[in-house]
Amino acid sequence: MSQLCRGRSSQIAGRRRVGFGTALAEGFASVFSSRTSRKSASRARDADGAMADGEGYRNPTEVQMSQLVLPCHTNQRGELSVGQLLKWIDTTACLSAERHAGCPCVTASMDDIYFEHTISVGQVVNIKAKVNRAFNSSMEVGIQVTSEDLCSEKQWTVCKALATFVAHRELSKVKLKQITPRTEEEKTEHSVAAERRRMRLVYADTIKDLLANCAIQDNLESRDCSRMVPAEKTRVESVELVLPPHANHQGNTFGGQIMAWMENVATIAASRLCRSHPTLKAIEMFHFRGPSQVGDRLVLKAIVNNAFKHSMEVGVCVEAYRQEAETHRRHINSAFMTFVVLDADDQPQLLPWIRPQPGDGERRYREASARKKIRLDRKYIVSCKQAEVPLSVPWDPSNQVYLSYNNVSSLKMLVAKDNWVLSSESDQVRLYTLEDDKFLSFHMEMTVHVDAAQAFLLLSDLRRRPEWDRHYRSVEVVQQVDEDDAICHVISPPLGGDPKPQDFVILASRRKPCDNGDPYIIALRSVTLPTHPETPEYRRGETLCSGFCLWREGDQLTKVSYYNQATPGFLNYVTTNVTGLSSEFSATFKACEQFLVDNRSDLAPSLQTL
Repeated sequence: MSQLCRGRSSQIAGRRRVGFGTALAEGFASVFSSRTSRKSASRARDADGAMADGEGYRNPTEVQMSQLVLPCHTNQRGELSVGQLLKWIDTTACLSAERHAGCPCVTASMDDIYFEHTISVGQVVNIKAKVNRAFNSSMEVGIQVTSEDLCSEKQWTVCKALATFVAHRELSKVKLKQITPRTEEEKTEHSVAAERRRMRLVYADTIKDLLANCAIQDNLESRDCSRMVPAEKTRVESVELVLPPHANHQGNTFGGQIMAWMENVATIAASRLCRSHPTLKAIEMFHFRGPSQVGDRLVLKAIVNNAFKHSMEVGVCVEAYRQEAETHRRHINSAFMTFVVLDADDQPQLLPWIRPQPGDGERRYREASARKKIRLDRKYIVSCKQAEVPLSVPWDPSNQVYLSYNNVSSLKMLVAKDNWVLSSESDQVRLYTLEDDKFLSFHMEMTVHVDAAQAFLLLSDLRRRPEWDRHYRSVEVVQQVDEDDAICHVISPPLGGDPKPQDFVILASRRKPCDNGDPYIIALRSVTLPTHPETPEYRRGETLCSGFCLWREGDQLTKVSYYNQATPGFLNYVTTNVTGLSSEFSATFKACEQFLVDNRSDLAPSLQTL
């Protein structure tokens, strides 16, 4: 609810492979599914079993807020001010975090927020928040915001948000209890939250690397100077005195209040460019860097960094000082907000160009262009739906973090689905199927007498895959992205009467467990590389969601599960195995088991690194 009381600078390094047999991989895909489960919450059980009164299950951390939008909450267009909405969002999310933690909590960060719908006076805002996952002292809170017209009974989705809160006690260190997910939706969010946390922790380095390595095309000289506005004309500076109503019971300024003040100065800056009433469409992921208490003076500065054809980026900085005589100001927060100007039909209008000031102004101008690309990568790679993205996404430094995130999270979402059906069991190998979203997915499972960490090392090295999988003729590592991500070129034999062999360019992402009970993850997906285009010699295959999950069942005992998702073009091969007309799935999986057993001591010296 208030901003993070102590700056956190933890940094970690972080970033899916062809499926079970490359021949199976062609056309395989994962669903970039929305996080809304199709299962009714009433089918889940609470911690003590079914509720005595027969009502449906409700997450114990869930908090709901409903607010009637009054004229005092609106802007000049008669719509709910985004600043007011941010205060309500922050309050609801904090109450959910404190319900789980049992102690005061502070806002540490907020992920990207995209506003899909405006809210008019007289309508109702419904906000729902729940803790997705708890870590040591921090937790991820998921927030859903909808609006409701009481007269027509219509409802709209306004936005979704993810916030990180930190539990804080004055006299003792906090160790949060873990969340136990029960529904399919909760299991998905709980699993993916660890990957999202990983992405947040490397966010600052990602921005820095991209700005250093990406060439920004500004074309300033070719623009119409008659429609240019000097950036300095949009500059805004405002001061706010933090009073008791702006703070919580610990005296820390509400994070939502600071966000509201930031939105106010950003709107003024945007208005000075467009000479109209702009609409806030997105807020980029940001972190609170330091404390603010009652009695602080907060200086808020805003300026339009860049104007694109139909949108503009406004940068906002917040600094704090205690006494007027102080010369040193504490940096509290920085954020970047995207505005548009809508016409009577709610269509974005053309905007004037910005003329940046030499020096820092030109730097901010070019950085805004880079951040726009980063926002598009996060929006359309991290959270897009299957139909909105090709199977093989181009790999470059500007999207590698988000492709890696999507690679791992897509597999985790497939694993978390709760309607897998056991189709067959042979020689202690179980085959499950799932008919979902126009795809037939399958899942192979067995238990092997090998340590989980060692099985992880063996299976995550794709170069050794030909030793047990006949569908892998050769594997070449073409780019070692980092410790956990590599891009491989895979050659497989011809399939189904086609005389040409197949080749795949695969992103392989591996993850160690985040907490006890989490699996080791090896995720695989197709990417495209300029250095490895399609050639007449091979038929290019693609995969979007496949990989292994390894659970430690005991000392030298591991449950190995392989998941893959088949598109209609490859159903014949899959259904032949699913219906028992072929035993190739089972034979390949048993060969995998023998490979693990035969090599269980090969990598023993490396296990201490896990």
